[in-house]
Amino acid sequence: MEQNQTINKLRQMRLSAMADLHYQYMQTHQLQKFTADEYLALLAQHEWEDRQNKKTDRLRKTARFKQNAAIAEVDYSHVRNLDKNMFDRLGTLGFLKKKENIILTGPSGVGKSYLAQALGNQACLLGYKALYTNTARLLAKMKLSKVDGTYIKELKKLQGMDLLILDDFGLQAFDQHARETLMDIIDDRFDQNSTVVASQIPVATWYDLIGEGTIADAILDRLVNSSHRIDLKGESLRKGILKNE
Repeated sequence: MEQNQTINKLRQMRLSAMADLHYQYMQTHQLQKFTADEYLALLAQHEWEDRQNKKTDRLRKTARFKQNAAIAEVDYSHVRNLDKNMFDRLGTLGFLKKKENIILTGPSGVGKSYLAQALGNQACLLGYKALYTNTARLLAKMKLSKVDGTYIKELKKLQGMDLLILDDFGLQAFDQHARETLMDIIDDRFDQNSTVVASQIPVATWYDLIGEGTIADAILDRLVNSSHRIDLKGESLRKGILKNE
């Protein structure tokens, strides 16, 4: 009876993982295997790990990744100008602490999105807030938010992300609304948080792509100058998958 009360109290204090483990050890009569200190440490560790796992799951859900990408599963066997040592260093997320950016460029299918999401997943594992989004869709959403009066609120949400991943950057032309919104997003994040940009378009052409010289200069100055650059080469990895099917 006393043990059941203890379990109920643990649950009421929202220590469910601790309560479950305690119940399990009670049922299997394993309590005698531990000293009091060892058992308390075991319960606390189990509760802590459970909360960390739940936090990671929440962060991943909020990030809206399209792939379950992982640093450890990055394929270096294909010749695509991806330096393993460099990417492993980026995987330690030192760039996040330094508020630096990453730019991934290369033709369709060479793995830009996967690499970007692998970094995002790693960020979530270490407790950082990340968001993965298609650039055109984000800019369209932000345009609508200007109409319904939630633009500043949406900007603050983006600003609060430790890592923002902008995929398929530049696939659609930038109009004045898109340019100004992109400027607001990048300016808010400059020296505050990190941004990963994945694009099929070479960086050398981004100035003309963005248009409006003054805004383009300001965006590129904040985004490119503080970035690590990875320019992928080679054929689409998807072709290899299709050949093997």
